[in-house]
Amino acid sequence: MIDICDFAVGQSRLLNGYTMRSERTKHRMYDQYHPLGILGLITSFNFPVAVWAWNSMLAAIAGDVVIWKPSSKTPLSAIATQKIINSVLKNNNVPEGVFNLIIAKSSVLGDNFAEDKRIPLFSVTGSTAVGKRIGAIVGKRLGKIIQELGGNNAVIISDKADLDMAMNSTVFGAVGTAGQRCTSTRRIIVQENIYEAVKSRLISTYNKISERIGNPLDENILIGPLNDSASVQDYLHAVNEVQKEGGKILFGGKVLEGENFKSGNYVLPTLVEAETHYNIVQEETFAPILYLIKYKTIDEAIEINNNVPQGLSSAIFTLDMREAEQFLSEVGSDCGIANVNIGTSGAEIGGAFGGEKDTGGGRESGSDAWKIYMRRQTNTINYGTEISLAQGIKFDF
Repeated sequence: MIDICDFAVGQSRLLNGYTMRSERTKHRMYDQYHPLGILGLITSFNFPVAVWAWNSMLAAIAGDVVIWKPSSKTPLSAIATQKIINSVLKNNNVPEGVFNLIIAKSSVLGDNFAEDKRIPLFSVTGSTAVGKRIGAIVGKRLGKIIQELGGNNAVIISDKADLDMAMNSTVFGAVGTAGQRCTSTRRIIVQENIYEAVKSRLISTYNKISERIGNPLDENILIGPLNDSASVQDYLHAVNEVQKEGGKILFGGKVLEGENFKSGNYVLPTLVEAETHYNIVQEETFAPILYLIKYKTIDEAIEINNNVPQGLSSAIFTLDMREAEQFLSEVGSDCGIANVNIGTSGAEIGGAFGGEKDTGGGRESGSDAWKIYMRRQTNTINYGTEISLAQGIKFDF
């Protein structure tokens, strides 16, 4: 939250338009940006503060106001955040109403929120199903929408990779935050010549880190719980389905029991040998499940990477420049984020964040993401004494 506030302060001086050369003499042409008005913001449980900050700080420097509906699973963090920003506004003599919070279930504030024509822009973080529903409602009234939806993120590990780097990054991406990031690593696509070595290292690492599951407030813990019992059921469903389709559990696949796991929401991080065509592999499961898939050629690896409905984050580990550049080219990854020698998880705020296909197509945070929070206007000024039409059109009378 603090980082994006710092970023937005700098960005506020750079809401730049372009000056274009007019084809007509004694004319000047440029574009500029004006406040859009109101941003309707819907956030999910997993990053309840960060996503609010990415959107709200850019909306604020754009001159907009924000109406925030957080996940009904995380109302307390939203209330705490709202109290913090209220005190900041008060201390700086900014009127109330710039940042607004409504705590409500979707059954109370859902379709009616998205239908409101007074809100020209919505930013929605959630499942693909939620995004499609809200997108249809907002689109019907020709409103604008930013959507950050499902991710089914893959890491390609080449036989030309630095395996130490690849292992460290992939494990963090797969099990960090118990696999509950939209950018969590869900699939690992491994060149067949190093597949067994990578599999062996992953099993060994998973054995080691599974001893550090528990209360996330303990600084020695690496993996905390899933969000709720529904998330645990999704995890178990995926474990069962992948085995029905022919997948092999290499590690995990169980819910933890005992004194330290009374909530029933702690699960073992899970490794599964799978194939890309499995139905469950095509889905996003918000849990620490990592599917291992073999490939022969870089073309095949990129095809596997792209062969899912989602398109958020992707990565390749390779020291081969040709492989790296192909992965980043127009015939490479089709995701909104494509990395080389870093994992899928942990995007910096300075880049535009978002994805393609079922991920929704919107962008938040850095680069030129600020533009969608504003209304673009093209201006032409005639400082001469004659009216001349564009494209040399004559209309004499």
